[in-house]
Amino acid sequence: MRTELGNRMISYGSNALASSIVLVCRRRPENAETVDRRTFIRALKERLSVAMDEMVDGIAPVDMSQAIIGPGMEVFSQYNAVIENDGSKMSVDTALRIINKFLDDGDGFDADTQFCIHWYKEFAWSEGSYGKADDLARSKNVGVNGLAESGVISSGKGKVRLLTWDELPADWDPASDKRLSVWEACHHLIRALQTGGVEEAGRLLSRMMSFSGNVQLFCANMYVYCERAKIVDDARLYNALSVAWYGYSSCC
Repeated sequence: MRTELGNRMISYGSNALASSIVLVCRRRPENAETVDRRTFIRALKERLSVAMDEMVDGIAPVDMSQAIIGPGMEVFSQYNAVIENDGSKMSVDTALRIINKFLDDGDGFDADTQFCIHWYKEFAWSEGSYGKADDLARSKNVGVNGLAESGVISSGKGKVRLLTWDELPADWDPASDKRLSVWEACHHLIRALQTGGVEEAGRLLSRMMSFSGNVQLFCANMYVYCERAKIVDDARLYNALSVAWYGYSSCC
């Protein structure tokens, strides 16, 4: 529930929680089934995918990792037990770790975005070898040259790195981009927000509305990852875009 005022004193310059997360407990049926780990994870992914889509417009990114605990534990607690591969019962602590990992996977995004997420988690904005990039690209069924042509990476002299938001072209047009990815769309929106404010970002967003839901979800995921990894400057960028987006949608 969105309960905290954006202008309260503690929220200035901080990542204070913007929502109150309420967990509602219901009695589990006595005939609840027992399932294995694989069945639980499959059901969890299905439920959290829906939950994230429902929450992305109403939950600030700073609250997202707390907010998914509810629907995640809803899945875990509906079973009498979840059996691990060694025959033991899965603990609540293990279930919570699996739930939290959902935000880090990025498997639901396009292949270019998956490549960029995995590369970022290993190298951030630093260079890595072409060989590593080629191996990762092949695992995502994409090519390094194609990624370079799409405008998300720089490749040359045996090195590869992700392009930062301030290296992206200001005259970029999503309508003419033949290989638009969620990663690229998000970082162009960050560029627009940082250089032209909310109005400029809003104008750019209006030209790629079909990407809006995935970009919101991706931005929230990246914020949570950067916060956990203590990449403070990047966390602020993703948070700023999400907050500006949320504030705009709440007002309009």
